Amino acid sequence: MRKLSAPTIYWASWATLFALASATLADTYDPPANYYNTATGTGATLKSQLHDVIDNHTTRSYDQIRADLQITDDATPDNASDHKIRLVYNGAILDISGFAGPPAGWDFGDSWNREHSWPQSRGVDTEAQPDGSDLHHVFPCNPTVNSTRSNLNFGGVFGAQGNGIVSDGGTKYYPGDAFAGMIARAQFYMAVRYDGSDSNTTDLELAAGNPADSGSTLGDLNRLIEYHFASSPDTYERRRNQVVYDQFQLNRNPFIDRPEFVWSVFVNQSNNSQISIAGTTVNSNGSSTRNVDLGRVFVDAAVPAAQNFTLNKTGNNGTYFEVTTSGEATSSLAGRFNAMRTNQTDSKSINVGLSTSTATAGLRSGGVAINNLDITTGGGTGHGANDANDTFNISLTVLDHATPSFASGSLLSTLSHDFGNITLGSGSPSFSFDVYNLLATAGFTANMDFDTVVPSGNSSAFTTNLSASAGALVLAGGSGHAFNASLVAATVGTFSASYTLNFSDENIAGALNKSITLMLSGTTRLAGDYNGDLVVDTADYIMWRGTLNESVTNYAGADGDGNGIVGANDYNIWRASFGATAPASGSGLASNSVPEPGIGFLTLVAALLVPRQGHWYRRND
Repeated sequence: MRKLSAPTIYWASWATLFALASATLADTYDPPANYYNTATGTGATLKSQLHDVIDNHTTRSYDQIRADLQITDDATPDNASDHKIRLVYNGAILDISGFAGPPAGWDFGDSWNREHSWPQSRGVDTEAQPDGSDLHHVFPCNPTVNSTRSNLNFGGVFGAQGNGIVSDGGTKYYPGDAFAGMIARAQFYMAVRYDGSDSNTTDLELAAGNPADSGSTLGDLNRLIEYHFASSPDTYERRRNQVVYDQFQLNRNPFIDRPEFVWSVFVNQSNNSQISIAGTTVNSNGSSTRNVDLGRVFVDAAVPAAQNFTLNKTGNNGTYFEVTTSGEATSSLAGRFNAMRTNQTDSKSINVGLSTSTATAGLRSGGVAINNLDITTGGGTGHGANDANDTFNISLTVLDHATPSFASGSLLSTLSHDFGNITLGSGSPSFSFDVYNLLATAGFTANMDFDTVVPSGNSSAFTTNLSASAGALVLAGGSGHAFNASLVAATVGTFSASYTLNFSDENIAGALNKSITLMLSGTTRLAGDYNGDLVVDTADYIMWRGTLNESVTNYAGADGDGNGIVGANDYNIWRASFGATAPASGSGLASNSVPEPGIGFLTLVAALLVPRQGHWYRRND
């Protein structure tokens, strides 16, 4: 690689790299697709395969990394004009813009120096060897902090104390919660990259406990394993790995890219972890499923919030798991850098939901899959690599609003029916009609509740069965219900009434109220009272005679039998009712008897009528 002499060039290079990577669809810090293709084994075989992938990297000189570390540990990589670095262990952010160097940003170790996380006295012997300047384990550090760490083994319980010297089976150094996982993975890298097989290298080994400061062994392996599962690779660490690969050494730390390799390489082949969704049935293969119904909402409503669940890990061994989404699903956990802690059972909270539009009715859905990434099979069925995926199936039903109508295929919000002219006492004519919940989108139209019916006008002249269904009837989209209405022919008069039928959507947020109107009308009259004066008398006969044989609207004028023609039977009706009277509407029928017409009057009537070829006609008087 070419040598860059000024940090300002590095700042610009990193800013360009960051901008270009952010524009891509792939994860910015993922390794090339085929980078680990040859790492297919487990245990010692995998360790050897990983060594072959990452050895023979481009070596930087010990002097060069004074500038390199300003890029790898840039505290503000998205701001090319802001020259700050993050120091290991204490996490201090140091402004180096005023340090003249050379190189620029370096003040000869007064404010920061180069920390070998694998100490030089433990096998990293000279600055000439590649391990002494390997950026995967060298970090910028405060000189006092560096001196305190010295060549101590790492130790201390994660989360129990701040960085510094601890007593943990001997005197050790705790790197701090923010750096524990990154420091652990740096040591895993060193133990694989440097196995003594390459020239000028020493076989570096990790060991449990507190190995002495001699030879090439570093501890405490058990604590480093703990840190690895307690603190997964974050964006800072993954970006650093990418920069070392892209700009300097052309090799990567496999335990950052593939943290699931750690158990097999450094522990054993019998990981007993099993991940499942809390509250579900766990199958023998370790799989579990949770169906998450976000409910029913109306078109254009807000999408319901994601729901919270718990992922449980049984078995005391640590593991990493990958979370992937499909369809329109969302998850608060994503990617392959999710970990369950070791030496205990563990759990993680996860929120799952949908990112979707409710602009149209229909089913919205998606899935979230949980994959235990462990690669070992010795833990048995349902454990480690044999732990089958766990799945969330998430759905949301988006509904069109219900719409009441008197017609099945189109909107008819007003229905009118006229019973016409009905003879008093002739019975109650009926009218059948249907009410529908119009189908908007098949399978996704809201149910419709029939809430109330409000009559107005002369409603006592009619009967309906509407009230019997109000408050109880529910119509699914596209379905209907039959009703009927009748005119009560008990009093004389012309009647009209309207009925407002009130409906609403099913009881979910955003439900709408809608109504349709039924209008009924009709006229009842006294038999033989053709002129409507509430008395059957000679004037009605004269009206009958004057319109004899004419076609009229049923029951209109002198059509007493409702056949639409004024004929002899209408005379018979008048004759049978002659002398009858009726009160106005609402007063009830008259109680007086109906007298027969006198003999003289009937003789006169007979003389006026002459039968002709089976028809009655008027004489010209």
